[in-house]
Amino acid sequence: MKFNSPLVQSKESAQGSLLDSVDLKLLDLLQHDASLSNLALAERLHLSPPTCLRRVKRLHSEGWIERQVAILSADRLGQHLGHSVCALIEVSLDRQGEEHLQDFEARAVQEGAVQQCWRVSPGPDFILVVQVADMPAYLALTLKLFTQDANVRNVKAFFSLKRAKFTSTWPVPAA
Repeated sequence: MKFNSPLVQSKESAQGSLLDSVDLKLLDLLQHDASLSNLALAERLHLSPPTCLRRVKRLHSEGWIERQVAILSADRLGQHLGHSVCALIEVSLDRQGEEHLQDFEARAVQEGAVQQCWRVSPGPDFILVVQVADMPAYLALTLKLFTQDANVRNVKAFFSLKRAKFTSTWPVPAA
């Protein structure tokens, strides 16, 4: 990304707008704490509340902000619910035609235990992040997603012992 004042020269949205330095600051604030009120955002950005609200709505409508969520404590919730197995899984398909990739991807993203599904290259075709209650639940998932699919050639699972870092934030440079 190249930054030129006052507009940021980035990819244009479907509506063709560019991000300026205020938009970048707003995105950075929201990705760190989406619970900030419009008044708090406006104050931190030195904007009027109506202007701030218009900008937030525009960023949503143009797709710069996909959604706002609460990020739960995996450790605490996992202990409470018994979701104690987190696996990062490499999946290689036998046939990599677009229709085969889309078929596997569609099945994977429908599974509640699949938290993330990445189509990658080179190496395996997919990386999945999976959270299940225990090893019998992991076995059931592997039977459903991998064993019953004749196109799945290889599956390699890595089981998490400890999550050292997790973030959903993007490094947003100051414009």
